[in-house]
Amino acid sequence: MNASAALPQSATVREVGLRDGLQSLARILPTEQKKAWLRAAHAAGQREIEVGSFVPAKYLPQLADTAELVAFAKALPGLFVSVLVPNLKGAEQAIASGADLMIVPLSASHAHSLANLRKTPDEVVAEVARIRAARDAAGARMLIEGGVGTAFGCTLQGEVTQDEVLRLMQALLDAGADRVSLADTVGYADPAAVGRLFERARALVGDRLWCGHFHDTRGLGLANVYAALQTGVTRFDACLAGIGGCPHAPGASGNVSTEDLAYLLRSMGIATGLDIDALLALRGQLAGWLDGETLHGTLWRAGLPKTLIAA
Repeated sequence: MNASAALPQSATVREVGLRDGLQSLARILPTEQKKAWLRAAHAAGQREIEVGSFVPAKYLPQLADTAELVAFAKALPGLFVSVLVPNLKGAEQAIASGADLMIVPLSASHAHSLANLRKTPDEVVAEVARIRAARDAAGARMLIEGGVGTAFGCTLQGEVTQDEVLRLMQALLDAGADRVSLADTVGYADPAAVGRLFERARALVGDRLWCGHFHDTRGLGLANVYAALQTGVTRFDACLAGIGGCPHAPGASGNVSTEDLAYLLRSMGIATGLDIDALLALRGQLAGWLDGETLHGTLWRAGLPKTLIAA
């Protein structure tokens, strides 16, 4: 593959720290600090943000204010607001909230699916069909994204075949999902595996392959992003300060860092619309809010190089 010819001219970084990051922490970040995060992220150029999840507060009290955050985020000009929903009840709340997109997680690993969602992968597909029917009945315009996790393997099950991942992607679309995405939930992916699976996925579903979600569990997060970029994917999830991760991936260091990913893209001449200095300033704020928590990423230590061409 000719890497230089394959790279896109622009890419989108979807911030998922307010959901994927904060749900992994025991502490509860006050709603006003979350709003300050949203405000600063928007000012730094972020235009796609996952603000929370509609799950029972008894399970994730960290995300109990999702509806309020959706309302706040929707008032920020040009911001595309995403939420995660685990089932039909959560989807009904998402529809009522007015969010732009709901993400329904599906694990390609049967064992992880049962541990994480208490449903088999095909039961999740059936739930997506019910969610699509509810969305259409409500006359809502929000998009449904089926997020296929453990796409590269699983700490509980071990191997997950590419054929099974592709089968489930197609099943999600057939059930009514508008988009699908692929996630390396437990950090098993490497660039070669990413290239193979994303090439096959793009051939199968084309532009309906919406996003790549990588964890930096074993230090390959950004390398995996690069491999996905070469296949034509232009949207990636990331968490400010690399927080988050999967409870079923012991030792996981969290998601790809937003600020590190923004730097990778800009250094290769791929436009993102992001102000990296502003992102680093926001990371500093977050470090204060999350004092005592383990944060990740490397750009904040070294800063931007003098040779970096202005965006």
